[in-house]
Formats: sequence, structure tokens, C-alpha cells
Amino acid sequence: MQIILKEDIIGLGYKNEIVDVKPGYGRNYLIPTGKGVIASPSAKKVLAENLRQQAHKIEAQKAAAQKRADQLEGVVVKVEAKVSTTGVLYGSVNAAKVAEELAKQGIEVDRKIITMHDIKNVGEYEATVHFFKDVEVKLPVVVVAENVKETAEAPVAEEAPVAETKEEEIPELEEMEEEEIPSAE
Repeated sequence: MQIILKEDIIGLGYKNEIVDVKPGYGRNYLIPTGKGVIASPSAKKVLAENLRQQAHKIEAQKAAAQKRADQLEGVVVKVEAKVSTTGVLYGSVNAAKVAEELAKQGIEVDRKIITMHDIKNVGEYEATVHFFKDVEVKLPVVVVAENVKETAEAPVAEEAPVAETKEEEIPELEEMEEEEIPSAE
């Protein structure tokens, strides 16, 4: 079933696009909610005329979207999350968390235009921000554990005294072994 979309639907298509969908999805969801209309020949002619008349407006929207996309060039989103000892996150990092981190950096992006898989482990990932039909930005997302500096400093401080005591104990152990060996024979 062919449908003309009346608004952007991430994962399906953009406004004024003709998309193929399953009949039930179109009939039971898209058409009743006003997100699409059946792509009849007359509806296609109306769409073509509207696109021709709005060409300059669409180009202005695309230019504005490109300007917003340029703001994200070189931006890396760093998310700190609570992590178990095995490296698995408590919870997950999703599009809402990425949008929140971008807002902290002064860049306002709606969470609905960000697509990504939920992140459940520490590491480097990629999110896609869809500004307009042909304007998409790949955004690197780095997930790190909270309090990494504190946990990294603590074992170093503990290991240093242990290493010194081992060096002192080694000569004593050798002396004890030498004394025991002659008495055993």
C-alpha cells in the first residue's frame, strides 16, 4: 500500500514522501492519526503541485538544517554512567541521554530526531541525528564509567607499599631456607 506521509516519521520516511507500507499499518495507524494519506493518482498530482510551489521554502528549511548540522561537526558526546565490575552499565544510555548531554554543551537537539541503539556497555558508539531529508550527522558517543580517576588512583597507592615489603621479605626468606636445609640433612 502506498502512502503519502504528512509528517516526518523516523525509520519510515520524511514529509511529502511516498512510501510503501503494509496495509494494516497504513489503514489502522497512519491514515487515522493524520500522518499519511493514500497515494491515489489525484493525491500524487496535488503533492507534485505543492512541492513545485514550495520548492524555495524547502530549500530554506534544508539550509537551516545544514546550519544546525554544522554545529555538531567535531562534537563528541561523553556520557558518564554507573558501571558494574564487569563493565556493564546499570541501566542504559539512549537518545534522551545523548540529547541531555548535548544540551549541557549548549546545543539543543530534540531526542526524537536522534536514532541509536541503547548502549549497555562502556565504549565508543555512534548516534545519527536526522535534521532534514538529506541532512544527517553521525555523532560519536563515548560512554565512560563514573569515578574512573578515583578508582584508578586507589589501587596504585595500595600497590606501591606492597611492592616495597616484598623486596624486604625476600632476603629474610632466603636466609630462613638456607638455615633449614642444613638441619634437614
